[in-house]
Amino acid sequence: EVQLVESGGGLVQPGGSLRISCSASGFTFRLYDMSWVRQSPGKGPEWVSRINSRGSRTTYADSVSGRFTISRDNAKNTLYLQLNSLTPEDTAVYYCVKDNDSTRGQGTQVTVSS
Repeated sequence: EVQLVESGGGLVQPGGSLRISCSASGFTFRLYDMSWVRQSPGKGPEWVSRINSRGSRTTYADSVSGRFTISRDNAKNTLYLQLNSLTPEDTAVYYCVKDNDSTRGQGTQVTVSS
């Protein structure tokens, strides 16, 4: 069974940083491109970032480019997202997504507030 379990979310002040993680199991993680998607209350899902299977190519939404960094450790079956210079507009539930079939985890809440 494919499982994606996000963790690391929390409450952070504007301008702060956070690293969230996604632990993958039930499939050969190193073979698949992965993404992060977020959803704020009352809004549709927003794609945030993508990384290829080997971790050699990354892409970002304009709204997070230069502030967020996606990475992966294929030996640990784990996907990461480093969030820097956070603003209240980054408040959302963040989901990791297995790109080929859009399987996603339960999400982790990131709240940016003073």
